[in-house]
Amino acid sequence: MGVIALKIDVDTWRGTREGVPALAKLLERLDAPATFLFSLGPDHTGRALKRVFRPGFFGKVARTSVVEHYGLKTLMYGVLLPGPDIGLREAEGLRAIARAGFETGVHTWDHVRWQDNVAGAGEAWTRRELTRAVERYSEIFGARPSVHGAAGWQMNEAAYRLQKELGFSVASDGRGTQPYWPCDAQGEVIGPVQLPTTLPTLDELLGLDGWTVDNVHEALLARTREVAPLHVYTLHAELEGQKLAPVFERLLRGWREQGYRFATLGECAAYLEPARLPRCPVGLGTIPGRSGQLVVQQAEFRSKARQAA
Repeated sequence: MGVIALKIDVDTWRGTREGVPALAKLLERLDAPATFLFSLGPDHTGRALKRVFRPGFFGKVARTSVVEHYGLKTLMYGVLLPGPDIGLREAEGLRAIARAGFETGVHTWDHVRWQDNVAGAGEAWTRRELTRAVERYSEIFGARPSVHGAAGWQMNEAAYRLQKELGFSVASDGRGTQPYWPCDAQGEVIGPVQLPTTLPTLDELLGLDGWTVDNVHEALLARTREVAPLHVYTLHAELEGQKLAPVFERLLRGWREQGYRFATLGECAAYLEPARLPRCPVGLGTIPGRSGQLVVQQAEFRSKARQAA
């Protein structure tokens, strides 16, 4: 039987207060475990508008109806309206998710700030942002977080090292094909085990090749038809937790019919054999349907001695 880890990125205040409880109800009804990763500081979604100059940004916006899914008010936060502090406003709702038995973790402090700046930021900036998120999580849940999933699949080398220092035991920060240890150019492991997202997201597929809300689940089910030991699927509280909920339910039912069971990131990591995992240098790449560069699993590290053998 294959396993699909359900990783839920929560980017906005609206996604937190509306999408998260709706997803929890759906997952409970279908008896599907999942990991919720929260944005814990201010919602500055409106500042993402500066991405208009990125190649492919306009096409993605047109295909995925950003205003429809995120709401006009959300797109004004941080620009025309002050950004609401998500963690302060929604602390009880976040605790309710943990009480319901779901795994919780850190997505980010300020989603747009991390996504747009971390790749080129230094250690001090990265430490400040990540520490803020960890401290807020600890205030809300009364415990340190163990799971991290980077906003926008954006990281830098300092962020991996800080994850290790701050006590994270598992992370899903990028895209890839299998679990691995992130390492530097010399092959030194620099962060917790990575369980990368292995499947495309709905917003990467919708509007391409004839995929619509009525049939896009078929595109994902086609990729999982041959049962694999482990997939990680990233969904968003703002999409699958709201207007794309019917699509997500069709996906869950389809995956069950294919023979998959569902799990959290932590559960999947617990069954891994650490010594058998490849070491992969951290690096960036591109993904079809998504603009810009993001963390993508690199080829396995091979020492000079192994290369010469």
